[in-house]
Parts: sequence; C-alpha cells; structure tokens
Amino acid sequence: MTDAPSRKPPIETGSDEEIVSRVLQGDTLLFEVLMRRHNQRIYRAIRSIIRDDSECEEVMQESYVRAFEHLAQFEGRAMFSTWLTRIAVNEAIKRSIARGKLDPLDLEDFDGENGVMLARYANSSTPESSAANNELASLLEDSILALPVAYRTVLVLRDLEEMSTAETAQVLALTDANVKVRLHRAHEMLRSELMERAGASNARALMFHATRCDRVVKAVFERLQLHA
Repeated sequence: MTDAPSRKPPIETGSDEEIVSRVLQGDTLLFEVLMRRHNQRIYRAIRSIIRDDSECEEVMQESYVRAFEHLAQFEGRAMFSTWLTRIAVNEAIKRSIARGKLDPLDLEDFDGENGVMLARYANSSTPESSAANNELASLLEDSILALPVAYRTVLVLRDLEEMSTAETAQVLALTDANVKVRLHRAHEMLRSELMERAGASNARALMFHATRCDRVVKAVFERLQLHA
C-alpha cells in the first residue's frame, strides 16, 4: 500500500460550497479538504454495499476522481455531502454489478441514475474500545449483515451516519416515506435488546481511520496528477 503523506493536510473553515467554488476557480489542492471532511461518510456508504473491505479504498478513490472530474456539475440543489455520497453509492453498485456480486432481486428495490439504485448494508467494527464493546460490536455487525439488502443501507445511512431522512432518500432515490418504512422494518428485524445495548456504540461503527484517510487522499491526488 502507498505510504501516508508526511505533510500536514490543509485547514479550511469555509463551507463545502465555498470550497467547491474555489476548487473550480483553480485552487484544486483544496479538494483534499472535501475528501477529508467526508471520508468517514463515503467509507460507510461504500462499505454498506461492498462486503470486501479491501475493495473499499479502490471504490473511494474512483468516487473522488469521478466527483472531481464532474465537480462543475454540482449545482447546489442538494448538499455537497449528499451529492458526493450518491456518487459513491453508484460507484459501489457498479463495482458489485461488474463483479457479479449483486443479487438480481436486490435490483428491484431501487431506481436511480444508472437504471438501478441498490441498497446495501455493512458490517461495523468498533475502534479502540474495551473487550466488552468489541464483543458488542461483533454482535451488532452480525445482526446488521443478516438484514435484507434493501434495509441495510437505509439503516447505516440513517443510524450510523446520521443522515436525515431527506438526504437518505436523495442518495438512494427513494421517497421519504419509503426511507421511514424501511428504517422501521430494519429496526424491527434487529432484536430490540441488541439495538438498546448497541446504541452507544453506533457512532464508532464502520470507522475510517486517519492512516487510511491519508492513503486515499494521496492516491486520489496521484490519479488526478495534483501535487501539494
């Protein structure tokens, strides 16, 4: 794997939209700020579709390259994070389809830009925590992975990533009502006692750590031929 960059990442306090504008005006290195801000969400969205964690960074890189190349198409009608997450979900779906890892029954649940918007959901891994919390995370992971694909992604975006109903609906090309129904059904499918115990651990599930963040940023910059 590529070594992490030794330099310090740029610090920028402007809004996503302001940074996008500056990137489009030629300050391309600020794209790193957008990547670092949203790496956690993008990882979780992709990991909810791609079961093989080793593929996630590749799909993340592809998503960021695609976003950079189409940045001028961001019109601000949705939040940048929603726009970016939708790109990542589509890239993950395309990877799954290309590798024959998509159950045809899953394709009936989502209609999107490319003809199909799949919903999938992933495992969760708790970072540096006690042995008890690790065991709890493992139980939560197993329970989530057992959910039907259409409910897993709604659950991860709403509960783990704490996206709003409207954002989730935009990302998955669903109605707000469908998101609410699927989230409710997903909760019902998990044992109530597990959900109660796991509540405090949800925010730590599917973490994307700093070293991986550095690696993805560097790889994307190399592919885009941007040099800091």
